Amino acid sequence: MNSYSLVAEGLRKRFGETHALDGFDLAVREGMVCGLLGPNGAGKTTAVRILSTLLRADGGRATVAGLDVATQAAEVRRRIGLATQEPAVDEILTGRENLEMWGRLYHLSAKQARSRAQELLEQFGLAEAGNKRIKHYSGGMRRRLDLAATFIQAPRVLFLDEPTTGLDPRNRNDAWQAIRTLVAAGSTVLLTTQYLDEADQLADQIAVLREGRVIVEGTPDRLKSMIGGDRLDLVLRDARDLPEAGDILAAFGRPAVDPDTRRLTVSVTDRMSALSHVMRAMEAKGIEVEDISMRRPTLDEVFLKVTA
Repeated sequence: MNSYSLVAEGLRKRFGETHALDGFDLAVREGMVCGLLGPNGAGKTTAVRILSTLLRADGGRATVAGLDVATQAAEVRRRIGLATQEPAVDEILTGRENLEMWGRLYHLSAKQARSRAQELLEQFGLAEAGNKRIKHYSGGMRRRLDLAATFIQAPRVLFLDEPTTGLDPRNRNDAWQAIRTLVAAGSTVLLTTQYLDEADQLADQIAVLREGRVIVEGTPDRLKSMIGGDRLDLVLRDARDLPEAGDILAAFGRPAVDPDTRRLTVSVTDRMSALSHVMRAMEAKGIEVEDISMRRPTLDEVFLKVTA
């Protein structure tokens, strides 16, 4: 069984009257991706800053790569990578020069740094812009370059604080693949994100924060199973039929109704029986159905339920 790369026990941090962390607990095994989710102000960034030694906790204890973040901070920094929400790039330099500089800071030879910089420019879709100064980069390009810098070497633990904010879908997918490659090589990743599909794609483990503490934790599938079985989605042709259709779906539970899209959603346990019952009942009532489908719960639904 893998050992733990990251452990937090009862972390507390207060800013004035605000408790950013209030008993934060987390344990992440080696070679895993942990998605840290929560509404704005839940404490995600504060947790990352404490675990990456940028901020000292007021209480509690944490270890990263087996090292105490408070008493062995310098050793922790040698084993981690960090991409914050604000890109840490030098605008005077070109993209290539930035990556070569980071390579040298990681003690690569000049030749190794040049080679690694070229690999990363190609991997993150920046090869054509590699010789341009950063001041001419768009926000998305700066973000990709900042991510590339964290991949100069494979850190034992990588902290990514909303790493794909501002990236288009293609570049997000490229970043996801780079993260998967790093994890396959043995690194552990702690990822904060506002994109729940990103957590669903990447995370082996998800922890949801509210008011500075973890309120629910588990694999994506386990969290989805917590809020019930399959979802039956029904789209009507005429919004005037929504009340009567809602009465039919009420046999399975209270349906969610969206008048703008003429959609009703309800949780069901026996998918085939429910589907057959609903279609017969709709036909008997003369209600025209534009679309009907069955699906698993989404992380969005989990998030909304547990943080309500």
